[in-house]
Amino acid sequence: MIVLDALWSVCVLAPAVTLYTIVFGTLSLVSNLWDRSGRFGHRSARAWSRLILATSRVRVEASGLERLRPETTYVFVANHQSLFDIPVVFWWLPFQIRVIAKESLGRVPFIGWHLRRAGNVLVDRSNPDRVAILATWRRLVTRGLSLIIFAEGTRSRDGRVGRFKAGSFMLAIETGIAVVPVSIAGTRDIMRRGHFVVRPGTVRLTVHEPISTAGIGLTPTIDDARRLAAQAQEIIARAVNGEAMTGARS
Repeated sequence: MIVLDALWSVCVLAPAVTLYTIVFGTLSLVSNLWDRSGRFGHRSARAWSRLILATSRVRVEASGLERLRPETTYVFVANHQSLFDIPVVFWWLPFQIRVIAKESLGRVPFIGWHLRRAGNVLVDRSNPDRVAILATWRRLVTRGLSLIIFAEGTRSRDGRVGRFKAGSFMLAIETGIAVVPVSIAGTRDIMRRGHFVVRPGTVRLTVHEPISTAGIGLTPTIDDARRLAAQAQEIIARAVNGEAMTGARS
């Protein structure tokens, strides 16, 4: 079976994903001629995600979407198991979402062009400019856009939920936007870190109850952010690991 999966990944899936990326990346880029908001670009990204999931034979069991209110701005916080987390959340979360990603992705043809043109937040992790990031975040929020953050900062090596970084939670507190924990389980079995083989399978995406950031304080501290990070991490860890893991680092 692994041989068939490898052949499918190389001979069918890789060319298909390349084609999808070129087509929808170009659409996203061209759409800036009439749509500077990036909303059409996001719709292109959702179509790209849907086609990748279908071609990869990935089935998603989503639950908890009824906890979300339409036309509301959220900060979605998810664990990170695989590259497939991106198409899963983009297709299944019915909101205009922008992602916080590492700056180097902005230099990748088509994908990077889309990230920049659609208004996603690209961060130099070696020297993050918190003031500039917060200013960009606030501009997005005022336009009714939500954010998705993979709070571990990198993909999990064993599929379990690692410690959440607190920095992004400080930004959520300062903007007063509710944090929505989103647990993703099963994408690591689809495509593991460092591997190219994609295997068909089922992914479970669970949207948990939003956590209000109102009332935390007019002058929040890093300890407030760490407590919020630990709360979101514990909720997601219980769903993914079967046990809670507490603590977060800034």
